[in-house]
Amino acid sequence: MSRIGKKVIVMPAGVTAKFENDVLTVSGSKGTLSQEISKTIAVKIDGQNLSFEIAKQTADANAKHGLYRALAHNMVVGVSEGFKKGLQISGVGYKASVSGNKLVMNLGFSHQVEVEVPSDLQVTTPSATEIVISGIDKQKVGQFASNIRDIRPVEPYHGYGVRYSDEVVIRKVGKTAGKGKK
Repeated sequence: MSRIGKKVIVMPAGVTAKFENDVLTVSGSKGTLSQEISKTIAVKIDGQNLSFEIAKQTADANAKHGLYRALAHNMVVGVSEGFKKGLQISGVGYKASVSGNKLVMNLGFSHQVEVEVPSDLQVTTPSATEIVISGIDKQKVGQFASNIRDIRPVEPYHGYGVRYSDEVVIRKVGKTAGKGKK
């Protein structure tokens, strides 16, 4: 049995859960999220407590036990608090801004890069070199941040590019051969 799957999720005030037809639906002040649950896992809702048990033992039942509990926990946190991911842009002339539902970035290419923001995410630029992505679905927030980062990953010599705000980039030393020799 999964250690994570055994933990009970205590839902904060204002969050409700409903389990019908193998679909878990969690609603809160920020929105509603749904997740289909495998028939091998049983969901129990007792007031503000949400727990998971293995209903039918299969080869992957333990893995699914922990997986669905973690997904449900992310849903509860998302509809009550939400998730944020920050990105930093560094480089000469590199900047970002939001216009309408598009994120417009200058990242050293010969053209501006425009990325359409999904309707269920919010993107803000507190400064020209910062991007903050927020939403209720942890997977969508992280995937959108990853897609933006993949446009111009950080290069190790000067540190130019897009990085997560908590990412540590290990810089490489440049060329040293031939300097000072005559």
